[in-house]
Amino acid sequence: MGLPGIALRDWRAQGRSFDFRGHGIRYWCAGAGEPLLLIHGFPTASWDWHYLWRPLAERYRVIACDMLGFGDSAKPRGHDYRILEQADLQQALLAYLQVREPVHLLVHDYGNSVGQELLARHEDGDFAAASCVFLNGGLFPETHRPVLSQKLLLSPFGGLFGRLFDRRRLAQNFARVFGPHTQPSEEELDGFWSLIQHNDGPRVMHRLIHYIIDRREHRERWVGAMQRTAVPMRVIDGPLDPISGAHMVERYRELIPRPDTVLLGGIGHYPQVEAPEQVLEHYLAFRLAQVTDVSACDIRSH
Repeated sequence: MGLPGIALRDWRAQGRSFDFRGHGIRYWCAGAGEPLLLIHGFPTASWDWHYLWRPLAERYRVIACDMLGFGDSAKPRGHDYRILEQADLQQALLAYLQVREPVHLLVHDYGNSVGQELLARHEDGDFAAASCVFLNGGLFPETHRPVLSQKLLLSPFGGLFGRLFDRRRLAQNFARVFGPHTQPSEEELDGFWSLIQHNDGPRVMHRLIHYIIDRREHRERWVGAMQRTAVPMRVIDGPLDPISGAHMVERYRELIPRPDTVLLGGIGHYPQVEAPEQVLEHYLAFRLAQVTDVSACDIRSH
């Protein structure tokens, strides 16, 4: 039996708000224990985690927000959206919630880039990361294969295309990037579209897409941090994803020392939606392995 998930209406009712540089940000927090920060992707929002939210909250203090320009948070029209600012937002939320201990990261898509920047800040001594698990995302710009809609949003006609983006186009795009047997339901598509459409979101999509350029600009910093860090990392990836599937994992294995990777057969770009039970299983196994390693070190030290 699959994980039940949380209806969007109920999810929204559980959200709270805080101010980030004059912008209203919606966030969610549940559970107790070690802090686990969930960071969503483009073009959706933190509801992406609704299948995993309750089982993770039974074990950890889970925290998530709709980033600036996404979901139910503010979407200022003329804003210059950047990954570095979204990382600032995550740190501001943690400070607001008075989280002082090292933070575990579970990130997806756009959130992968935010997670990479937080890892780089960890290496700089400006953030304390305890672990990081990446779901499908463009960790390496040379392996990122944007779909047509992303190319159009990046083009000089991006603003126009964003205004024309609608639920039908969203469904078409998701049909391409989800696995053939794990397509989103009509109800899920309605939910995703509701979050994108909220606060006139399509009018800022062409500005949010700048993250693809951010990845190129910061590649050496972000990939270098992943290569140097002692922070435990794992990739859990849907290999059928045309954007960042098996080909991205192959590159990860080439570049990252002691790569820890999991491929979920038949799954596409949204593993936390398509196969949440498998993601939960492999995430909990990753966390258990870290505890086991620490215990073994403690035994050896005595």
